[in-house]
Amino acid sequence: MEYIYASLLLYKAGKELSEENIKRVLEAAGVAVDDVRVKSLVAALKNIDIAKVLEQALAAPVAAAPVQAAPAQAPPKEEKPAEEEKKEEGVSEEALAEGLSALFG
Repeated sequence: MEYIYASLLLYKAGKELSEENIKRVLEAAGVAVDDVRVKSLVAALKNIDIAKVLEQALAAPVAAAPVQAAPAQAPPKEEKPAEEEKKEEGVSEEALAEGLSALFG
């Protein structure tokens, strides 16, 4: 991702998208530069019109995001009986850890 950001920064500054310039930007940002990735990026960007890509990227979210009306009022909150609250408080840390492990595989 940082390689793309470096190329966009150079483009916006009106500088040449060369291997040397991209390396300088990355090194200034404190990124360990991978020469193979830099060469691949420069080769891939030779055939791309960055201005056109940016224009399309900026126009797409506006057209895709429909405007939604905010709800007039939130539904009334139901109060839980005291017994249910006690049951929820009784969840062990092990049960919580098992639930989290399911999220992260």
